Amino acid sequence: MDSLSTHSNAFTVDGPGDDFSAMIGVDERRMHVRAYNYWVSLLEGRDFPSIEDFEPDSVADFAPHSVLLDFTAGRDNPATPYIGSAIRGECGLSGEVGAISDVPSRSLLSRLTDHYLQIIANRAPIGFEAEFVNQRGASICYRGILMPLSSDGDTIDFIYGVINWKEAAETAVATDQPIVPALAPLKLAAEAALAEEGSAAGPVPHLSWQDGPLHDAAADPDDELTLSLDDEAGLADRLSAARDSAEVCKQHDGRSRAALYRALAMAYDFAVAARRATADYAEILEDAGVKAQARAPMTPIVKLVFGIDYDKTRLTEFAAALSFAERCGVDFGAFLAFIEGQPGGLKALVAGERTARRPASAPEPVDPRLVLRGRPAMALADLPTNEEYALVLTRRNAAGVHEIVSVVSDDTLLERALRRSV
Repeated sequence: MDSLSTHSNAFTVDGPGDDFSAMIGVDERRMHVRAYNYWVSLLEGRDFPSIEDFEPDSVADFAPHSVLLDFTAGRDNPATPYIGSAIRGECGLSGEVGAISDVPSRSLLSRLTDHYLQIIANRAPIGFEAEFVNQRGASICYRGILMPLSSDGDTIDFIYGVINWKEAAETAVATDQPIVPALAPLKLAAEAALAEEGSAAGPVPHLSWQDGPLHDAAADPDDELTLSLDDEAGLADRLSAARDSAEVCKQHDGRSRAALYRALAMAYDFAVAARRATADYAEILEDAGVKAQARAPMTPIVKLVFGIDYDKTRLTEFAAALSFAERCGVDFGAFLAFIEGQPGGLKALVAGERTARRPASAPEPVDPRLVLRGRPAMALADLPTNEEYALVLTRRNAAGVHEIVSVVSDDTLLERALRRSV
């Protein structure tokens, strides 16, 4: 699988978003950079810092805004051995909190479940920002960075997060408002802050946006963020990008054709990359509990991207569309142009794949009599055989005389004819 050095800086998000950055504040954005620098300082040539070297309450700069998640007992409900005082205050926590399931359902910490699984998939730090209505009914804009830690140098079994937030007093957000994609590139802010501070800590972490408070609900639903991956992106990065695109599609309930086609294009590129990195792909399948299918190789691809619980009929259609593109030799990065250039779009690709898979109908049997009627007669001297005996087929001509039209080259039939002739 890809290490941090392989896929850092591989993922970018293009789009406006300075208003949100201003709301959180430059100093607080720099808090994430300082947290990242601290994480890098603990690497010591490893893919991940060791949990043994990590003391979450020792860094006064951002300890109050930090949380440590422990996945050693499983991914579904990580333990919380450390929660900073500022986060405890925001979430209304007064006593011992053993795990994420113990925090209030609409608190800031409960939102981390939307992000921490990406860490495990990407094996690199991830930045995020979002807005939600907390347990007190206040609209909160928050920004954070999650960083992986390990107890054995390979397994990600701890995650350290640093989060800050502001109450968006002027932002009206309904309690049941769906979360929409963010458009603010924290990557650019982090790079700028690093440059201002003269940091030489290393590459900027992998950053991915799930939510965003600046989305214009009245805008065209097809006007979404653009995800781009450079040539150095690893397989895990491509899967994460495809999943992010699929989430955008899901948030529109599949009604945005542009969002769906972008997600399918990212899934297709992931499939192409998976064929080039079979070992990494096998590991991803195993981690996700998805089985490879030799007769339907695109089915596990769409399950990984859209989720194994996604509508099975739609998954089947998506897999058929990707398979048809592969059958047509669509190149890496060319799927979007391919599907948009098809009259009928997705339906046309699905129909094309189903037609290609349908067994060819058997040709109508030809009457041998019709063939032999047009065949020229043969003279005995011209028979194509030098065996002692030969079995021939004759045809009666217009004069009523039989003439040879074929030699039957079948030893079994010849033996039967010989026995019946005596």
